[in-house]
Amino acid sequence: MIPWLSGSTPFPAVETALREPNGLLAAGGDLSPARLLNAYHHGIFPWFSPGDPILWWSPDPRMVLVPAEFKLSRSLARVIRNGGFEVRMDTAFETAMRACAAPRAGQNGTWIQEDMIAAYRALHELGYAHSVETWRDGELVGGLYGVAIGRMFYGESMFSREANASKVALAHLARQLERRDFGLIDCQMNTPHLASLGAREIPRAEFVERLQELVNCAPVTNWRFDADLYA
Repeated sequence: MIPWLSGSTPFPAVETALREPNGLLAAGGDLSPARLLNAYHHGIFPWFSPGDPILWWSPDPRMVLVPAEFKLSRSLARVIRNGGFEVRMDTAFETAMRACAAPRAGQNGTWIQEDMIAAYRALHELGYAHSVETWRDGELVGGLYGVAIGRMFYGESMFSREANASKVALAHLARQLERRDFGLIDCQMNTPHLASLGAREIPRAEFVERLQELVNCAPVTNWRFDADLYA
């Protein structure tokens, strides 16, 4: 059994999360900015299907990407230099999030529902949620979105409408975050795609200890890319 959250009920300790399914911690509550920010401060994130109550997760181990450890392959470096992409930040947050929510091959539906879009739009308006967008000829072709607190970035979802478009977005984000002294990008769950880009698993206890240092760092207020990231 997992706890049911109501009103201002606090989250249980992440160590009490289930092993199967891995990381399921609690249900209920709401998606208010206060609840979401409190969750991220403790290494907890929401993930649930249409028709289900809000489910809160803190898996062990945790997939993370240290910005300096992003694997920039020669082929991706060539795409960044010569692929004709333009990478922007926070110019089309909701559009990027809705693109992440679009149906994908082999999947039925999406966990990014209207209430999730509204919740993260509110975080974006408060300066916490950010999008990285890959454009070609004025058309949005890839990107990602996530949440930043202090010097910690929590990746939420990515999308690509062209080959390499999301990788280009993540490459720019990782390099910019490295320059801004961000310690981790939370990737939540292990996937071969993320592992190929340099992400790795660490124990939940190590993740929580590290994020407690990072979320208490001074926040970044200038969310734009340096002009010479890949000059």
